[in-house]
Amino acid sequence: MTSTIATPIFGAHGTSLLDSAIRYSVKMKVAAVFALFIAGTFGACPEIVPRADWGARPPNSVSYQPLPIPYVVIHHAESESCYDLDTCAALIRGMQDEHMDVNGWSDIGFNFLVGDDGRVYEGRGWETIGSHTPGFSSISIGVSFIGTFNDNTPFDIALDAAKLLNECGVEQGYLYPNFGLIGHRQAVSTDCPGNALYDEIINWPNYVPVP
Repeated sequence: MTSTIATPIFGAHGTSLLDSAIRYSVKMKVAAVFALFIAGTFGACPEIVPRADWGARPPNSVSYQPLPIPYVVIHHAESESCYDLDTCAALIRGMQDEHMDVNGWSDIGFNFLVGDDGRVYEGRGWETIGSHTPGFSSISIGVSFIGTFNDNTPFDIALDAAKLLNECGVEQGYLYPNFGLIGHRQAVSTDCPGNALYDEIINWPNYVPVP
């Protein structure tokens, strides 16, 4: 009885199809592990436009707050809305000028701003104390939606970006996991962040009716 030896099937470059399949499988597993590593390391964060990209002036002074931070305060800027980077950047520069030159603050008051282009814009950032809510500025992150939202809410892409910013803050250790989210009007006598936006954020995770 004659024994038969299996002949390997070779691809175009002399590599057996079995070897190619094994190598492809290994590459795919490595790629999957790398993707999980990246996700675990950096978390899910929105696009954050750094200060330099919107043309920020340097601050006159900086004060830091201890981490993690217990509150997020939602504002509206009581300005026009913006739908692209250039327009948003121009509005933010105007706000910074007013906050520094008229109000006498050391920098733009908010920690972050959110445009209807779906981008988050860095104000004072995560670690710096803002000037946005008396009694809460030193224990909170002030997030302002660019626009006026008494009758209408920001676009969904802007709302989603702000929610993702909060998740990012928790994942990166800037915010307590059980941080409290409030509207500006809950801390001081003001209409901010506008009736429509306030009615939206009371349904968000971490919202607290009494801070």
